[in-house]
Amino acid sequence: MTIASLLRCGTNLTRLSRLPAVAFEVKGQCMASYAKYAEHKPIEKMRNIGISAHIDSGKTTLTERILYYTGRIEAMHEVRGKDNVGAVMDSMELERQRGITIQSAATYTLWKDYNINIIDTPGHVDFTIEVERSLRVLDGAVLVLCAVGGVQSQTLTVNRQMKRYNVPCLAFINKLDRMGANPKRVLEQLRTKLKQNSAFIQLPIGKESETKGIVDIIERKALYFEGDFGEIVRPDEIPQELKAETDARREELIEHLSNADDTLGELFLNEAEITEQDIKDAIRRTCLKRTFTPVLVGTALKNKGVQPLLDAVLDYLPNPGEVENFALLEKPGQEEPQKILLNPERSDKHSFVGLAFKLEAGKFGQLTYFRCYQGMLKKSDTIFNTRTNRKVRIARLVRLHSNTMEDVNEIYAGDIFALFGVDCASGDTFVTKGDLALSMESIFVPEPVVSMSITPKNSKDRDNFAKGIGRFTKEDPTFRFVYDPESKESIVSGMGELHLDIYAQRMEREYNCPVVLGKPKVAFRETLMTPCEFDYLHKKQSGGAGQYGRVIGVLEPLPPQKNTNLEFADETVGTNIPKQFVPGVQKGFLAMCEKGSLSGNKVAGLKFRLIDGASHIVDSSEHSFFLATQGAIKQTFDNGNWQILEPIMLVEITGPEEFQGTVMGQLTKRKGLIIGIDGSEGWFTIHAEVPLNEMFGYSGELRSSTQGKGEFSMEYSRYSPCQPEVQERIIAAYQESMGIAQQQKKKN
Repeated sequence: MTIASLLRCGTNLTRLSRLPAVAFEVKGQCMASYAKYAEHKPIEKMRNIGISAHIDSGKTTLTERILYYTGRIEAMHEVRGKDNVGAVMDSMELERQRGITIQSAATYTLWKDYNINIIDTPGHVDFTIEVERSLRVLDGAVLVLCAVGGVQSQTLTVNRQMKRYNVPCLAFINKLDRMGANPKRVLEQLRTKLKQNSAFIQLPIGKESETKGIVDIIERKALYFEGDFGEIVRPDEIPQELKAETDARREELIEHLSNADDTLGELFLNEAEITEQDIKDAIRRTCLKRTFTPVLVGTALKNKGVQPLLDAVLDYLPNPGEVENFALLEKPGQEEPQKILLNPERSDKHSFVGLAFKLEAGKFGQLTYFRCYQGMLKKSDTIFNTRTNRKVRIARLVRLHSNTMEDVNEIYAGDIFALFGVDCASGDTFVTKGDLALSMESIFVPEPVVSMSITPKNSKDRDNFAKGIGRFTKEDPTFRFVYDPESKESIVSGMGELHLDIYAQRMEREYNCPVVLGKPKVAFRETLMTPCEFDYLHKKQSGGAGQYGRVIGVLEPLPPQKNTNLEFADETVGTNIPKQFVPGVQKGFLAMCEKGSLSGNKVAGLKFRLIDGASHIVDSSEHSFFLATQGAIKQTFDNGNWQILEPIMLVEITGPEEFQGTVMGQLTKRKGLIIGIDGSEGWFTIHAEVPLNEMFGYSGELRSSTQGKGEFSMEYSRYSPCQPEVQERIIAAYQESMGIAQQQKKKN
């Protein structure tokens, strides 16, 4: 490492003599020694953190600064850099082009002799699974908030995810340099919108573009960031104009801490002197219990406030040994599995337990990200998947720095690492052989909300298409693929239109298979409105054995609760239609129900009553009656009164109460019927029935009209008759498509 990078990562010049000689290699070679220098600290010297926030709050820029100041990288680049390099953690080409994070990326670094594992996560709600599985394996998090935008829609989602996995966090108000920055308003939103007990532990010096540094409220000093890239932190006295506010905010901090911490509360009530260490200890205790959130400030882009944030990560967030992690032990004869507390000691005294939390296909094969919760793992060890009981022999152990890998010989409890060639699913538990009954709680996977049809542009690309779909569905549990035999379409489902669009682009870039995304077809049905009689004779004589069959009966609609069924009733008496020919009649009826005459959709909700008929002693056969029945159904197509049925979905929508009226208006516009409304703690839940055909594009509309806070789920309810104008539109589209098909047939 270079001396400059050692200074950035918090190393004193007086300590340089104690560092290994390899630390003084030239700048170009310093990274080769870094892996050895960063290996295996005691558990107290470790932190596993995630950087999470709403879209465009500065997560990746902050991570870039952290890596630079800790000496992990030698130069900083911007998310959309003019030098076409891009941020280290945005390793995918699409991420650098769009300026957004699509996949979570892991790295590890050193700060003041502490080993910090970092996962940078996406902000878009479409990639929420990346945040979900990262928070599942992390011990702490930094919640980044924009000083202008404040608490936004995805901030609420991330906060819910942190609560689900009980992850302690620090709040970092970023982008102080932007016009309109107001950290005080953001603090109020933290308290009101996120219901967090929070207070400033830092204050900005200056406003917007005049931001010069920060005030440390606990230690009562000002910090200025000097040098070309803010790498030199210069302490100084607090500016005169900020002294009164600093004292007031310090009192406010002590009050909020006293409400959450009994030890500090006692000192406060007894009016004892409260020292800096008392405050820091209280913040750490309450932070670990998630009863208090310290709020830090800065601007990552302008290189201010990052080093104190790193200090706060070490001071206030837990090490892996301070977090309780449990595995479930299934014992024969017990209904509920027993909870077993895992031991985080970094040694080989305990058997290995690890969780696979992310899969990624790379140039060397499938890469599986793991978190080790107990024991140790070495090269050549054998581990077992508790879900499949398959064994895996470890050929290569790596730790990750974005898209680059660094080999290690062993890993211990608390480490985040990766393995190659492990056949598993996201959320699988791996153990040594004696613990096959152990498994860790899996990762919460939200249900997809948007579906689209997908087809390769060129039929010759079908092999690549299958490979790409197979890989993406395995890597991302929120990306689903099914083939719908009714509409003869391949359907992909995901968390949003951007989610599916990104996968379509990746299909073209990574598998050279351009695809077309489109609105999936709705599975409409056709049915009769009133009973229709039929009497049809099929007769064919062309030399030799002929064909003869006559069917007489009634085709009638079934009641609404059975309108997706088909029923057949043989009500014949005598031998006019011999019994061996009746199956031919039933087959003919079912075959004709595959395609209706109005829209080409399936026919449903009908009962075929065979009342009478006629046969010929020589020319009749099962096939003759099959054809006769098809003719009879065509007769009812012409003579009957038909209608189209559409699927109705049961939709459940939740959101903040202030948007209830807007959401109800949207549902009415989409021909929805509201069947119930519930409300509690400022949130509403609407239950409604809406035609599936009207639900396309609703996800985006709901998000935009509720500031991204609204969510919905839907499931099939029943089939119901279409509105007349919808039926006319469907019939017109079908007739047009049939006309085009006939024209092409004539040309050929």
